[in-house]
Amino acid sequence: MYIDQLIDTPVAWMSRRNTGIVISSRIRLARNVKGAAFPGWAGENESIKICTDFEKVFEQLPLFDDVSSFEMDKLSAIDKQVLLERNLISSELAQKGKGSALVVAEDQHVAAMINEEDHLRLQAVRPGLNLKSIWKSIDSVDSEIEKDIDFAFSAELGYLTACPSNVGTGLRASVMMHLLGMKLMGELDAALNGLTSIGLAVRGILGEGTKSFGSIFQVSNQSTLGVSEEEVVKTLDKLVRELVGHEQNARARLVEQKGNYLLDHVARAFAVLTHAHLLSSGESIDMLSALRLGVDVGLVKNLTVLKISEVMLVTQPGHLQKQVGRTMTEEERDYLRASVVRDKLQKVKLVK
Repeated sequence: MYIDQLIDTPVAWMSRRNTGIVISSRIRLARNVKGAAFPGWAGENESIKICTDFEKVFEQLPLFDDVSSFEMDKLSAIDKQVLLERNLISSELAQKGKGSALVVAEDQHVAAMINEEDHLRLQAVRPGLNLKSIWKSIDSVDSEIEKDIDFAFSAELGYLTACPSNVGTGLRASVMMHLLGMKLMGELDAALNGLTSIGLAVRGILGEGTKSFGSIFQVSNQSTLGVSEEEVVKTLDKLVRELVGHEQNARARLVEQKGNYLLDHVARAFAVLTHAHLLSSGESIDMLSALRLGVDVGLVKNLTVLKISEVMLVTQPGHLQKQVGRTMTEEERDYLRASVVRDKLQKVKLVK
């Protein structure tokens, strides 16, 4: 599969059903080859060998039928940006060259970064809140890989990783959440501070080091040492369900107590999206987030959450530049983005 073909397939976190407040769930495992230097210290020849060994293993796994491999040194900057926007690679892997790669299953639900910070970063993603089923799936893949590759493991500490914060299970579970109700009710900051105070990490839409737009956040565990994988998944699942309850309550009160304010917020976003001729990436996500809330509370018709997710994705900088086949200036991207959004929302109406 080439990048062009990848763009024509839906991303793993999109769904034809309304996934509601939890947009997607992801579990990532960090693993390293026993006796080998971590990627940051390994030489090029060692990195190439490790990369080749992993690629051969993935080619034999049933879950990776029609597996695609993307070697970082052979990808353009735009191609890497596309993969980053689809949450298939990290910004760190995007900066890597020879000896680093992405391996992805055809449906993009399972992918592996090779020689990023660790030798292997295996991830599985599904729409909605599906942490427990994802864990079962990725655990079986991890076990299959371990039949062929001996991972660095300590009986006392667990799996050994390049970053001490990942030592232990090497597992990061995360959910992407839409929390605009609490934002509009003025309750979001307190909620997010509460999450960080109990040891959870809260990041922007593209993960670590990224800004949050549209009140869309990734919430994940930080503790990986001294707890089992099942405990991590169970704890995060419980906390996310509680947070969903708070967001549902905020939305209900928003409709009941601040109906005109909510309608105005959605209508202003709709007006900008359908009339603007220049739209930045962050601004478009903010406005589309408002429309998503409008769909959820019944203020917008002829539009689905899936359509909103598609528009958010195809109007990201990498996807826009891939569409035209060249590097664009920021103003050119903003102009094209506005045009694409206006076209995609032609039939959308507000409920009065």
